[in-house]
Order: sequence, then structure tokens, then C-alpha cells
Amino acid sequence: MYKNFDLYNLDVEIKGCQNINFSVYEGEFIGITGTSGSGKSTILKCLYRNYLPTKGEILYVSDNYGPIDIAKASERQMVKIRKDEIGYVSQFLKVMPRVTAKEFVKEAVLEISGDKELAEKEALKMLEHFKISKELWEAFPNTFSGGEKLRLNIAKAMIKKPKLLILDEPTASLDNGSKILVKELIEDLKNQGTTMLGIFHDIEFMENVIDREYNMSKGKIEA
Repeated sequence: MYKNFDLYNLDVEIKGCQNINFSVYEGEFIGITGTSGSGKSTILKCLYRNYLPTKGEILYVSDNYGPIDIAKASERQMVKIRKDEIGYVSQFLKVMPRVTAKEFVKEAVLEISGDKELAEKEALKMLEHFKISKELWEAFPNTFSGGEKLRLNIAKAMIKKPKLLILDEPTASLDNGSKILVKELIEDLKNQGTTMLGIFHDIEFMENVIDREYNMSKGKIEA
């Protein structure tokens, strides 16, 4: 897989990632490391189809569609796959301004089951696990600290227990106690069969959970 970015106003082509070729097996956890700007996040965004690859295939075995090339899937197919099968955790929280923290997490369960009672129960359990103060459950997340926003983002992605979970620096701005809470849930999901790919600033923290590690340099995976 290749991903380039064209800066038309400068007549410049930026090479995001080049000749990326690896397989991830069901239930496996792959860690991607490398310096800032090496192309790590570009790979994850192509997998989630935030970015459309410039060239190449991203083969995924979907529960809904069977074997499918993410790079060629329709927008309707990608909406369905994201909703039912793939979770994505980024460092940035995207939430409607008038949606409370509890509603934000509940929404993930409602997308799958439509069961309001189950969504309420699971959301409260997840908010408690990540030690989001009860006083904040009915508050709007745009008032939260960076660490609180990140924990909320992780809670929403993990509550769905997705088939594939993509993690883009999920512990970047967390204290050590919060990192441990994230690691506990990652271990639980892995034990339940969730496949994961993640970028970690402190890969050593995850060393007992990650099965394989790839290191990126200048847009390529090093041997």
C-alpha cells in the first residue's frame, strides 16, 4: 500500500507511507513504532478509510461482506463496517456540542443493539472503569481536560467490543493510573478475540500484550 499527499499550491508531493505490506491474524495485536512524521498514523487512517490509499489493497475479512478491499469499498459499505466491526481511537475527541459524556458512550451500544436499557448499563460500567467522575456524566465533553476526553474516546470505542480495534496513541496524554485502566481493557478485548493495531509512544508499557512490532522510518517499515 502507498499513500501520497499532493500539495497543489506548492506543486509538491509528500510521501506518507510507501510499500506497506503486512498481515494481521485474527486475535493478534500489532504495535507500530517510529518517530513523529514517519507515517504511522497514515497507515491507521488508511485502514479505517479516513484516507484513500494512492495505490494498493487493504484486504479485510468482514462479517457483513466477507473478504473486501477497504480501498475499493463503497461509502455505504464503510459506514456499515465502521458501525458494526471496526473501532478507532484517536487522540482527539469529536462530539456534538450538546451531547453529554454518558450519551456519547451510550450511542455506541445503541448503534449495534438499539437496546436502551443495555446501553445505559454498559455506559455507566465503562465510565466507572475509566474513573470519569459522576459529576461529569451529564456534562458536555468539550469542557473536559485532555486526559478526560481521551479516556471518553477510548470508552466509546471499546464498549462496542469490535472485531478490529485501531488505536492511535491511546495513552499519549494519560497518567500512569489511566494507562493501566486502558491496558486492562485491551487485555480483556484481546482475550475475547478482538484484533488490534496500535501506535504507542511508550511501547514498553504494552510489551506483554503486543504480539508483533513494526518500526516505521521515512514512510517505510524497516526490516
